[in-house]
Amino acid sequence: MYITGTHLSRRAVLKGFGATIALPFLDAMAPAGRGLRADQRKIRLICVEMVHGSAGSSLIGARKNLWAPAGVGPDFDLAPTSLRALAPFRDALTIVSNTDCPSADPFTASEIGGDHFRSSAVFLTQAHPKQTKGADVQAGISLDQLYAQRFGQTTPLPSMQVGIENGDQGGGCGYGYSCAYTDTISWASPTRPLPMVRDPRVVFDTLFGVLRLSESPAERREQLALDRSILDWVQASTRRLQATLGPGDRARLSDYLDNVREVERRIRAVEAFSLSGEVREQPEAPAGVPDSFSDHVKLMFDLQVLAFASDVTRVFAFKLGRDNSNRTYPESGFAGAFHPTSHHSGKEAKILEFAMLNAYHVSMIPYVLEKLKNTPDGDRHLLDNTVLLYGSAMGDSNQHNHKRVPFFIAGHGGGAFKGGQHLKAANGTPLANVMLSVLHKIGVDDISSFGDSEGTFEM
Repeated sequence: MYITGTHLSRRAVLKGFGATIALPFLDAMAPAGRGLRADQRKIRLICVEMVHGSAGSSLIGARKNLWAPAGVGPDFDLAPTSLRALAPFRDALTIVSNTDCPSADPFTASEIGGDHFRSSAVFLTQAHPKQTKGADVQAGISLDQLYAQRFGQTTPLPSMQVGIENGDQGGGCGYGYSCAYTDTISWASPTRPLPMVRDPRVVFDTLFGVLRLSESPAERREQLALDRSILDWVQASTRRLQATLGPGDRARLSDYLDNVREVERRIRAVEAFSLSGEVREQPEAPAGVPDSFSDHVKLMFDLQVLAFASDVTRVFAFKLGRDNSNRTYPESGFAGAFHPTSHHSGKEAKILEFAMLNAYHVSMIPYVLEKLKNTPDGDRHLLDNTVLLYGSAMGDSNQHNHKRVPFFIAGHGGGAFKGGQHLKAANGTPLANVMLSVLHKIGVDDISSFGDSEGTFEM
């Protein structure tokens, strides 16, 4: 912990044996308690991909407004759409519909049929992947990494990449494509895909600098039996800091540490169940991975909010699924497997079932938006200073096409996005145009193109 006079460094931390906990923004970190000036606010970025497009990208789904609302501008109705769970946050919501991802299309005869194995690589790069099963993969630098390279170098972690399903397959995955293309959405360079972390325990330990000498099941059971929190390791440091803070900062610090403890408790509960010998739905998954999709997603989102609050990183790429997944989502109200359901054969009843899965996946987003809204960030809250992108490079998964792809933006990005609007693009508009404009709005404004962009998009 480093304190100079009455001013607390933004990089102050709580330290103990084997753990380092970064702090949330406190009034003591701003001279005379003035909070953050507008030019000091930092935009946080979350890029979320859900594979297989949407029911609303089909012809029937588009007519029934299963994804994009009928109304454009500020007058839109989310009720018929798979976005209806976002209604409480419509003022922070920017829907961009009717865009395409032509870079995910097959460019040669040999690439026909490989759409599932290209799409994830295209989502944040908007670049056509090289067809290869070897190590000579090539796509493009992803949007999250362009932002991280520009604005993530002053944080302990420039960015983090997390996912829900297994993403460490090797070799070829199908139609001549390396599994690297389906395993990640984040590319540090055109030839360097970044691995996604599936285990919440690994994310937690990375964020809080926890030193673990072993990850064997036997030693994890022993560690769990001790029932000690990392907060126990930094008690002395915490007491010293609290003695220097005013009442408001003490309350904010206490709330933050309570959140850290609660997330840690939930991870430990998952690990205890996984190591108990009880039957798991996902026996191959790491011990920290919950069987429940929603529990897993919420843990990952909670970790992202903690990371943003403490400024450990400002950038997350979050992959909610993988192409060709046969996972089921009973909590959605429909028990069918994901991949077969996405191949709806153009039948309305099956399209509506797929829309139920789309709505369930989108319903995970209000959880993190509420957390961001309730987390102070200087004189505002994190939702004001965050941009969350959600979408897919696939449109109608039954056709394996990349037209009318699902996409929306949530958050205000420090005032860059006013929200409360549905923007319908002209036919044939590349999603890359929208992403180029997003980059410009969040500060990467000295680039004239991104992927296969043809210009910018007015937002």
